Amino acid sequence: MIPVFDYLRGYQQIQGEVEAALRRVIASGQLILGPEGEAFEREFAAYAGARQAVAVASGTDAIVIALRALGIGRGDEVITVSHTAAATVGAVREVGAVPRLVDVDRDSLLIDPDQIEAHIGPRTRAILPVHLYGRPAAIDAIGAIAARHGLAVVEDCAQAHGARVAGRHVGTFGAIGCFSFYPTKNLGALGDGGLCVTDDSQLAERMRQLRFHGFDARRVSQLEGRNSRLDEIQAAILRVKLRHLETGLSARRRIAGEYLQGLSDARLSLPECEPDTNHAWHLFVVRTRQRARLIEHLTRSQIGYGIHYPVPIHLMPAYSHLGYARGSLPVTEYAAEEILSLPMFPELAADEVRAVCRAVLDALRDE
Repeated sequence: MIPVFDYLRGYQQIQGEVEAALRRVIASGQLILGPEGEAFEREFAAYAGARQAVAVASGTDAIVIALRALGIGRGDEVITVSHTAAATVGAVREVGAVPRLVDVDRDSLLIDPDQIEAHIGPRTRAILPVHLYGRPAAIDAIGAIAARHGLAVVEDCAQAHGARVAGRHVGTFGAIGCFSFYPTKNLGALGDGGLCVTDDSQLAERMRQLRFHGFDARRVSQLEGRNSRLDEIQAAILRVKLRHLETGLSARRRIAGEYLQGLSDARLSLPECEPDTNHAWHLFVVRTRQRARLIEHLTRSQIGYGIHYPVPIHLMPAYSHLGYARGSLPVTEYAAEEILSLPMFPELAADEVRAVCRAVLDALRDE
């Protein structure tokens, strides 16, 4: 079996470092908001090129806390996409704001800047682009639109650790960048975790209060906050894994290159990367109208796969109240019927990549 993702292979390579970190935390006597979390915040901020980092309990919480720190709440509108994880839109709803969903670009499957301005209204407060699959969104164009209309940009970087535009890490272009450390991510914890980066020290302090019941230094709530803290164990693990992130990204780039070469003659659409950008290759997503046929062949060949994501958010029952009918976001809906994620993780062996390529080519040979 070739899995679509396997965290154990990576863990086995750093097991000694992780276990040493766990012993250090347990012996410290401090399990919440301690030196490991503070060190991880400094180290991740330095890695991303941001001045401040605030660790929280999950990637979803990162978006919620970012929006609240910017004062976005009930009655406000946030422009984002339907082609993303439900957490993106769910976080907007959690603060009481209204998601205004725009279609994605047909080639990149990321938010289409040409669609944004038509959706800006008097209540619009922010644009929430998603750097999906590890591919940077058109952040310069998005930033220019936001500047013209006085809007904040909050970047969803949950799948984009290591993605850069002109050498600059995603998450540092807008007011706040939001990251997830869910175990499947390029930088994954052994549990949940998230983080916000910003260059604004006042926003950072507000987010630190919001993650911990709105407390000040005397533990008096100055804001209505929440309980969203990255525990010391996960912070210590992430410190270890951050040291190995660039090695993992290099492996992902190598694997992506092998896929692009091995599947160049296949009858499907392959992912691309714009000049002067670094794709983080969190997922390797292809598109084909023969997806059911390809899935059947991969299953017979004992090769794992994923669909990210099979149902657009605007067509999910939980979000039917947003008022988007089928056909309202045609590119998003079309993509959801074609996309397929092939196995992608740093420890994927070259012979496994070749086996995946052979299976894909065999499945689509007589299309």
